[in-house]
Amino acid sequence: MTGGLTLVGVGPGDPSLLTLAAVEAIRQAQVVAYPVGRPGADSMAARIATDWIRSDHQCLPLLFPMVEAAEPRRAAWETAAQQLQNIVRSGQRVALLCEGDASLFASCSYVLLAILQEWPDCPVTVIPGITSCSAAAAAGLWPLALQQDQLLVRPCPDTPEELGVVLDTAATTGQVLALLKLGRRWSWVQPLLRQRSLLDQALFAERVGWPEQRICSADAVDAEPRPYFSLLLIRQGWPDVLP
Repeated sequence: MTGGLTLVGVGPGDPSLLTLAAVEAIRQAQVVAYPVGRPGADSMAARIATDWIRSDHQCLPLLFPMVEAAEPRRAAWETAAQQLQNIVRSGQRVALLCEGDASLFASCSYVLLAILQEWPDCPVTVIPGITSCSAAAAAGLWPLALQQDQLLVRPCPDTPEELGVVLDTAATTGQVLALLKLGRRWSWVQPLLRQRSLLDQALFAERVGWPEQRICSADAVDAEPRPYFSLLLIRQGWPDVLP
């Protein structure tokens, strides 16, 4: 039996958004690995893909602690990389589930880099997944980019001053902004956008793809902390050529 590792992007939450390639990779795997924030905790990625995880799958939770300190995270990635390599070397196929897209702000990307550093020829494949910003834009009937628009995808800045610079640059260059990990920052982001008359031009989204999903104009959301999995799409202008 030939072993291999597949990093599987399972999308932001809605199981119906898994690609055919993602479903097939899970089906072919003997081992299904997924991240957890602490021992014994549920995995959001595993919840998304639960319809395709069989009773004969060996399930492997991998601890990716949600902490700011670098060393615990680095140690967790290296431990996960070693566990996955051992499975592949044993001749088994393993699917590592990644929420959203496997290459965009994904913890599994660090695991991939750790594996390739030690084993450059590891048989590994990456299957992309639908991002939260793409799913939010689609659900909100909100075009992400048109014609010569630029699209900047980044975590929300940490300070009003930094966000002000980002907004000014976006207005000058025609950038559409996708600000992820909005969360608690919304309590000061909302007043800043109101001051700049941008609230009604922005789309707010939280828990995209989950039953409690909320997608609406940003001017409908009060200035108070929001869940970690929330984002903002901001457009400050439209291209000249439109229908």
